Amino acid sequence: MPHNTATVLPTPKVNLEAFGVSKNGFLPEELPLQRLSDPYYEVWERIIRELPTLLKTKSFRGKVDKLEVLSTLRLTSMREWQRAYLVLAFFTHSYIWESGGPSEHLPAAISVPFLDVSSHLQLPPTATYAALNLWNFTSISSGVSISKIENLRTLHTFTGTRDEEWFFLISVAIEAHGAAIIPVMLKAMDAAQLNKPEIVINALIKFSKCVGEVGVILKRMNEGCDPDVFYNQIRPFLAGSKNMVLAGLPNGVFYEEGEGKGKWRQYSGGSNAQSSLIQFFDVALGVEHSLTGAAKGSKPGFLQEMRNYMPGPHREFLQHVESTSNIREYADKCLDAGVGEAYNAAIVELSRFRDIHIQIVTRYIITPSKQQVPPSTAGMNLAIASANGETKDLHGTGGTQLLPFLKQSRDETKNTALN
Repeated sequence: MPHNTATVLPTPKVNLEAFGVSKNGFLPEELPLQRLSDPYYEVWERIIRELPTLLKTKSFRGKVDKLEVLSTLRLTSMREWQRAYLVLAFFTHSYIWESGGPSEHLPAAISVPFLDVSSHLQLPPTATYAALNLWNFTSISSGVSISKIENLRTLHTFTGTRDEEWFFLISVAIEAHGAAIIPVMLKAMDAAQLNKPEIVINALIKFSKCVGEVGVILKRMNEGCDPDVFYNQIRPFLAGSKNMVLAGLPNGVFYEEGEGKGKWRQYSGGSNAQSSLIQFFDVALGVEHSLTGAAKGSKPGFLQEMRNYMPGPHREFLQHVESTSNIREYADKCLDAGVGEAYNAAIVELSRFRDIHIQIVTRYIITPSKQQVPPSTAGMNLAIASANGETKDLHGTGGTQLLPFLKQSRDETKNTALN
């Protein structure tokens, strides 16, 4: 008599560790390194410690221009590679956007080691979400929850302001809080395959609760980050070198590689679209944004492109989950069993989260862009380029049109609901 193994054997479990996913989700298992221990890199460490002062006094570029090109051969552990990536990402954006006007060229002392480190981590050589958030925090003491902002500190900022620290830490707390939902949703996908509706319903209820709580964390942006400080002081340093014609980079930036060699490069800046957790929410529910943020008729869409700005293993994890994601399809089949209702509730919660994001962007970018830029701001940057522009033409640091992109993402989420 044939036996049906599908209902007996569980599907293979995903090895999260192999994809660089820890108990803290996409944040590392251990706290990021606070410095590179080899004295060889002390010159980098000294400069990044002084970074806010150097930028205020417009002396960062002068300091870097005297630097020698350091080798990456002394980086030994993954945490050291991540630390080097963070340092060089901050150096890159500081060099490009130091006030007085953008630099169209990046010296070899930054670009040569940065190209090496980026290649090792399968990331682009620019200030990504990984550099600014995932690997840029510590906790006030061991054993405290890193999903509480009060327990966190950033390692580095451009401006030295509490506002910038708070801005980065909101994302860190969201990543930490959302971590627990990753295995829950993976188990739900296994349960859908084995036709166990009660497990899927339970997972979707937990998902809705988690996304709601993450929305509450995002709303806390208002507590510690002033919109004017963000818009005029912080945001200019987050801008990339792509779609930055108005900010003074028509060709992007020339990454010098020594002996007159090098290459013009254009990269998006840091963006929350580079959060693997936020993209995991979509993938788990089967929300598709195929062309969001892309020009009509072009592929891939902005969100798909942003995966290239995630650490390689995280990008592979999302691709893997996408290939096995079955919850929407299962919920559609099991409408009567209550799975459809739980699924639609999760979609509503994810749409609400996107609404909160739109409100934050309106308060921190759209509204300040309509107010006059302080005359003390010298040189060209993203704040000045965006001032008094059309709202629909306002670009995010990632280089895409802001409000149209966010509203389209939100609407595509809502449209995923089952009838």
